[in-house]
Amino acid sequence: MATYIQVILKDDVENLGKSGELVRVRPGYARNFLLPRGLAGAATRANIAQVEHEKAVALARSAKLRTDAEAVSKRLSAVTLSIPMQVGEGDRVFGSIGSKDIVEALEKKGHTVDRKKVVLPDAIKTLGDHNVTIKLGQDVTATVKVSVVKAG
Repeated sequence: MATYIQVILKDDVENLGKSGELVRVRPGYARNFLLPRGLAGAATRANIAQVEHEKAVALARSAKLRTDAEAVSKRLSAVTLSIPMQVGEGDRVFGSIGSKDIVEALEKKGHTVDRKKVVLPDAIKTLGDHNVTIKLGQDVTATVKVSVVKAG
């Protein structure tokens, strides 16, 4: 008859579980591998209660971050940026618009965005309207309309 004990994982363990999970393992595996390496701790009532509390706090924090990101997304999606560019013959644009230019234009409108969050597959090199995606975290994105116009 196989006996098992319960331990709480402190780190992710491949083929066993993720950090914070309560898992059943053989006593020798816990005693010889998990506990000495600090990968798991004893599953006492106090430790289980602590893990449950930490999970609840993390879920609440995640929900608040998502709500904040959705609010920022609504504000950014209402923004239309107009960026003037020098053009030559046949309305060919000199240079291009990259994520840095978009972030600077957003800052002029009062929105602060990290340049790394701007999703721009290629630099914008043509006149007209372009949709630019901004990743805000928590699987929330915003789409900003960028109008490239001739510099006057």
